[in-house]
Amino acid sequence: MRFSAVVLILTVAGIFLLKTALVFFWQKTNDVILSVNAGLPEQQEQPVNSKKPADIENQQPLFNPPNEIKAVYATSFSAASQTKLNYLLELIKNSELNAIVIDIKTFDGYTAYDIKNDLVEKYKAKEIRISKINSLIKKLHDEGVYVIARIAVFQDPMLAKVRPDLAIHKKSKISSLPTSSSAFVSSSTLWYDNKKLAWIDPAAKEAWDYNIAIAKDAVARGFDEINFDYIRFASDGDLKDMAFPFYNSKTTLKRKVMKNFFEYLRIELAGVKISADLFGLTAVNKDDMGIGQVIEDAYVNFDYVAPMVYPSHYFSGFLNYKNPALFPYEVVRYSMENALKRLIIYNKQLITNTVSTTAESLVISRKSSAKLRPWLQDFDLGASYNADKVKKEIQAVYDPASSAPELINGFMLWNPSNVYTKEAFSVD
Repeated sequence: MRFSAVVLILTVAGIFLLKTALVFFWQKTNDVILSVNAGLPEQQEQPVNSKKPADIENQQPLFNPPNEIKAVYATSFSAASQTKLNYLLELIKNSELNAIVIDIKTFDGYTAYDIKNDLVEKYKAKEIRISKINSLIKKLHDEGVYVIARIAVFQDPMLAKVRPDLAIHKKSKISSLPTSSSAFVSSSTLWYDNKKLAWIDPAAKEAWDYNIAIAKDAVARGFDEINFDYIRFASDGDLKDMAFPFYNSKTTLKRKVMKNFFEYLRIELAGVKISADLFGLTAVNKDDMGIGQVIEDAYVNFDYVAPMVYPSHYFSGFLNYKNPALFPYEVVRYSMENALKRLIIYNKQLITNTVSTTAESLVISRKSSAKLRPWLQDFDLGASYNADKVKKEIQAVYDPASSAPELINGFMLWNPSNVYTKEAFSVD
């Protein structure tokens, strides 16, 4: 009995030691595997065939674009979402809409697709939200959709951060004023608007070239038109505390800066369809409102001029309305009547001024084909914007055009969430 007990004890102990050794060996082996895997790139843990195929070749602009553009706006995130894109395509297919405006350089300064540009790469200003931009353009073109690339220009927090020498700074925070370029080398003194966003000095020519390079890449991809937004001086925030590295208010008007930029765009993007987003009040104001925008300066340099005639954005008391948002037809019609009248007058003056055969007058004459295509409100602000209100806006675009319908080129609808009131423009 004693011998059997010893054998039993030894057997149990052996099994226990063997199991312990096996567990220890498995744990150490597993630790090694985890350690090795932790150091590998993520894609190496995926199946070999899971690599996403490359984008297709660059596309050509739409072969037979619509004569009149009726567009909706889409963020880069919406354009990248199959669900949201399908929604927008269905909206377009079942309505009078025929175009889409897509962010390719956003309010935060990031480019939204894999652009091949040395400066964008250097500044790390690329956030790929649309993985295959060429394929997206082809998909939209295959559906007959006119595709517009939107570029936010001088509101650019990313560029301001990496190139503070091009940005607007707080006058109260810098050690010396614009006489010394060394005052603008730190991002810690950047000026911010009410949304806490930094801005580029609109007189900084390097910023002009930077944005034009992005536009040229978009053209090469097959976009049908380039839409420029935030082409102005800042309009909110502590405007008295701004210091500019290039703009000098004592020697140059803000209007002159913006006019020079508009002319530069036209020269650098010759043959490209370009449009300009302007404040809605540029249609009725004769001055530059402190932001440098005068509508006639856009008429001479852009194919399409897009005043943002959102009724909610007009001041209380405009046309004697306490809340202009409640009167979409009246506000939009008044703005479009004035914009159209100024365009007609401008064209008549242009004809008078181009009877000369000088090279300069001939160049001006070739730039006189601008058309109006306003941004309209399809979002709730100041009032609930139902189908009736959006319809009234659209009607207000066309009613003043009886005298010169050829000068109206449709409309573009803005909703920041990209959800639109389809009843306002559906085909009956």
